[in-house]
Amino acid sequence: MKLDILAISAHPDDVELGCSGTLLVHLQAGAKIGIIDLTLGELGTRGTSILRTQEAEAARIILGAAIRENLEFADGFFENNRAHQIKLIEAIRKYQPDIVLTNAVEDRHPDHGRASKLISDSCFLSGLAKIETRFEGKMQMAWRPKAVYHFIQDRLIKPDLIVDITTVWEQKMASIKAYKSQFYDPDSKEPLTHISQPDFLNFIEGRAREFGHSIGVTYGEGFTKERQIGVRSLFDLI
Repeated sequence: MKLDILAISAHPDDVELGCSGTLLVHLQAGAKIGIIDLTLGELGTRGTSILRTQEAEAARIILGAAIRENLEFADGFFENNRAHQIKLIEAIRKYQPDIVLTNAVEDRHPDHGRASKLISDSCFLSGLAKIETRFEGKMQMAWRPKAVYHFIQDRLIKPDLIVDITTVWEQKMASIKAYKSQFYDPDSKEPLTHISQPDFLNFIEGRAREFGHSIGVTYGEGFTKERQIGVRSLFDLI
């Protein structure tokens, strides 16, 4: 199955928080989207890996993603090494995305920056024909995405581009709230965490409003680029 956009991130809920609005906007425009989570989020303070997997599937349905896979790397301990790169290369070649969206280049959670580099390196290496991988016994063709963009997470990074997500804001928030174990629940008996505090979702909205305001819309999602962005017309930037 070829995808137009593939979002790859360290933990279930990273995509929802960081770039689900962008996925939804492109889905509505006819793009085929998919999600790959590197880990099950098994080190999370709240919930369990089984529950997170169920929540991730509920979020996938809300987002209309064609596929969602989990590579089951070790939460907190995966590395940017050959073994992890090969598994990612296999997935990239399997879905042949034109665009990859991934974790922030640097963030509060060390997994985010490490995943960012691992995924970026794997996207490049996936284009090298002499790296051999197989899927279902068949040799895979080399494939390199045309662009990799990094969404902005907890720590504020100046974006290189901002996507208007105003029309899909409510659906984005619904996908985030699918992770009931992770975010604020007044009836929960589990420990309070950085993202389960009552004001965390207000922070998410505030960040989206700030990005949106900077381009003259209500809500936006920001990204950093790996290479220069080119357009054929200045009117494409309006």
